[in-house]
Amino acid sequence: MSQEISDSGPRSGPPRGPRRDGPSGGSGGSGGRYGGPPGLRRPRRKVCTFCVDKVQKIDYKDVGRIRRFISDRGKIDPRRKSGTCAKHQRMLTTALKRARLMAMLPYTADHVRGLMSPQARAMAGGPPPPKPERPPYRPSGEFRPAGAPFPRRDAPPAAPPAAPAPTPTPSEAPSS
Repeated sequence: MSQEISDSGPRSGPPRGPRRDGPSGGSGGSGGRYGGPPGLRRPRRKVCTFCVDKVQKIDYKDVGRIRRFISDRGKIDPRRKSGTCAKHQRMLTTALKRARLMAMLPYTADHVRGLMSPQARAMAGGPPPPKPERPPYRPSGEFRPAGAPFPRRDAPPAAPPAAPAPTPTPSEAPSS
């Protein structure tokens, strides 16, 4: 009982033989462009937007253009993410730092500043921490110890203690 393998039946797997679609891999997910493992594909190389627009100098006042190169946490995006060339990345970094210095762009994002403690925010140059609440204002004529209860409003006011009458001194005594 031997089974014969025939080439006429359907086969599983990729087709054998020379590829007709060239080295790019064309369609399907069978390997990368450079013969890597299947399913992995190198992303297309990004092109420097400043080179495309033939920009000679990046202006720090052009906030709308340079804001795209800052991450959501306020960090400068690296070249591998933004796609800028080395020359324009250096110019972009200088422009971003100048815009931050002139307060056109933030150094950090709002949600990052919200996570900082008040003392750390003050050390980073932010507003000082809030001062603790002061005790309530007490007029100088009324002294009440801190633990003493408040006087009741429906009770009659307490009479002030009677002061002793001054005794006349011999020089002030009436002469008869």
